[in-house]
Amino acid sequence: MLFKNATLINEKAEVYKNYNILIRDGKIEKVFPDSADIIPDVEIIDCSNFFITPGFANVHAHSPMNIFKGIAEDVDEFAWFNKEIWPYESKMDGDDVYAGCRLAIAEMLHKGVTVFADHYFEAEMICKAVLETGIRGDIAPTLFGMAGGYDDQLQQSAELMKKYEHNNDYLDFHFGPHSPYTCNPEELKKTAVMAESMNRGIHLHVADAEAQIQNSLDAYGKTPFQVLADSGIMNRPLIVGHGLWMLEEEKKLITDDTWFAVCPKSYMKLSAGMGRIWKWHKDLPLCIGTDGAASANSLDPLEQLKLFLLIGKFNLGNAEDFTIEEGWKMLMRGHNALNFHTGKLKDGYGADLLFWNLDHFNSLPVYNPLASIIYSCGAENIVHSMINGKFVKKDGKLILDVEDIQRDVKFRAASILKKGKGSTKLVF
Repeated sequence: MLFKNATLINEKAEVYKNYNILIRDGKIEKVFPDSADIIPDVEIIDCSNFFITPGFANVHAHSPMNIFKGIAEDVDEFAWFNKEIWPYESKMDGDDVYAGCRLAIAEMLHKGVTVFADHYFEAEMICKAVLETGIRGDIAPTLFGMAGGYDDQLQQSAELMKKYEHNNDYLDFHFGPHSPYTCNPEELKKTAVMAESMNRGIHLHVADAEAQIQNSLDAYGKTPFQVLADSGIMNRPLIVGHGLWMLEEEKKLITDDTWFAVCPKSYMKLSAGMGRIWKWHKDLPLCIGTDGAASANSLDPLEQLKLFLLIGKFNLGNAEDFTIEEGWKMLMRGHNALNFHTGKLKDGYGADLLFWNLDHFNSLPVYNPLASIIYSCGAENIVHSMINGKFVKKDGKLILDVEDIQRDVKFRAASILKKGKGSTKLVF
């Protein structure tokens, strides 16, 4: 396919008018200024009314938790984990995971997500949903030290990765210890050794609550990131879920392959505090995540980015900081945390593209297209989206059986309420 005469916005927030993109075999073959040159054997699609951007990377999600959207409201972090979510999850089964994940993927595709990094249990059901829907997914099966049987959990993760490693256009994996407060240093060390032996990265939660720092010092005499460094975790490619309360002295432990997925809507919802990431936003490798819909209620990277920028401007008192361009680069940076070779409008990169119509009442007039996209647009402005050279949304509609997904979710949600809460060994 040749997308002709479009306006392009690349990962650097640079805008190019009247450009063409040639797509072949799921990749961008050529990006070049519009001309009268004839390219044989291609379908030509006029894009003169579209802005084309890379798709969005959601770098920290718990997609199956869409099944719990709205079930735990107006509670603090302690109650959210210990009295609501973990007790409900204790009775969750694979069908619940599959239903919630498909719902999440439908929402993400609608809102421009072309690749996501997931962190949850029953990971094979997530793999199934990814392969059925055409999104790209980096899956980190959650490992809980508190739950017991850690070695078996770790081995099962390794076996899952080996089983699906041939699906590398759509599936990739990180090891997923939940956090340094639910997994002890010895378990974290075992994970680092396994990850190195299989050349995999690690994805876990760190410093998402201020109390975790003192708890870690009391238990191990070390801060959370120091625990990770001493276990070998920081030597691997690393996705940090949150890192909200990271300490100044821990910044030196970050490597060139460490990425922070920030999810400000969850921090606001659970009153987790400002933390320190906003004041260090120019120093840290920040990306955008959505967390799970049980806390964020939506899986919308644009919403999360908008909140991040506005919180920064408001609380740090500088309207000239947290710029549109910086925000866009932060959103695009998420692709660098993953191994799918996406996120750039360059030859050889994956053809994961969004086609924006800004001639809409919510986005006109367009003085600055990035301002329109970040601060004004919604999913309705994404007319088409493409992953690996295939349309997953066309003319505003998902190429999925949305009605089947919705029916399944309603049935599973009723089942969850009927089963109720169970007991859990996990403690936040």
